[in-house]
Amino acid sequence: MRQLAPIAIFLYNRPDHAQRTLDSLSKNILADHSELFIFSDAPKDESARKAVEQVRQFAKTVTGFKRIEIIERATNVGLANSIINGVTQLVNQYGKVIVFEDDLVSSPYTLQYFNDALDRYVDQPEVMHIGAYMYNLKTPNLPETFFYRAATSWGWATWARAWKNFEPDVDKLMVQFDDAKIYQFSIEGTMNFWKQMQEFKAGKNNSWAIRWYASIFLKHGLTLNPSQSLIHNIGHDGSGTHSNNEDMYQVQIAQKPVTRFSDVMQENPQAYQAIKQFLKNRKGSLWQRGVRFLKQTLEKNKR
Repeated sequence: MRQLAPIAIFLYNRPDHAQRTLDSLSKNILADHSELFIFSDAPKDESARKAVEQVRQFAKTVTGFKRIEIIERATNVGLANSIINGVTQLVNQYGKVIVFEDDLVSSPYTLQYFNDALDRYVDQPEVMHIGAYMYNLKTPNLPETFFYRAATSWGWATWARAWKNFEPDVDKLMVQFDDAKIYQFSIEGTMNFWKQMQEFKAGKNNSWAIRWYASIFLKHGLTLNPSQSLIHNIGHDGSGTHSNNEDMYQVQIAQKPVTRFSDVMQENPQAYQAIKQFLKNRKGSLWQRGVRFLKQTLEKNKR
């Protein structure tokens, strides 16, 4: 009998987002056959206590899964440590895991995609990460799925065999990069991935995701991705600890199952170019950037 991957979801202090995320997840094909592990971090200060308690009360009402286990942290460990510890726990127990955060609305076919891909590439060591989010790419005739170098963190899955390569020590990662690798790591300078590494080292962010991507990149690993996103991030409304109010990453979620998986174990050059063009142009013209900045400023002043 097929063993489905356990689902880990990491919640903190956004009850409305958590409800939308879990409502869509529970409507997934395979949800009622899947085990769900809800990791609830403790409040980092008194101002977050009420919202965290609301999230925990909501978590106790969740249904629609084969089994649900709620893990309530007694102290605040932060998102990065919560994810690292939770993923490590589940891959050690099950050999694989599907990972959600509290602001990801999914297609009804997202769990099916993850489980099909985890089964298909289980014995392909170069495939290290399954991503479900994809930018709104305008390039026609992209394959239904493709391999790419970077790891997206908005809904993903992996195996124990890949996760064992995760290196949390940013110094051990950074010393392995030269200028050429930095250029390729940052998608030819179109994305601030290296800056994120530097900011982590400087204590300006606490990203687990940039260290995971760097770990994959340095192992010459591949990530599988859909050409049409199976995830929409609803967290870019300024409500999250690490999110801004942005619309450049909005997508239309796929409403049909993924049926074709890549057999070519290398990065797809057409998809790479499409992503590079998106990243290069994602912020728009100087005028569009000004309008966005003004909109974000007004939104902040409303709070």
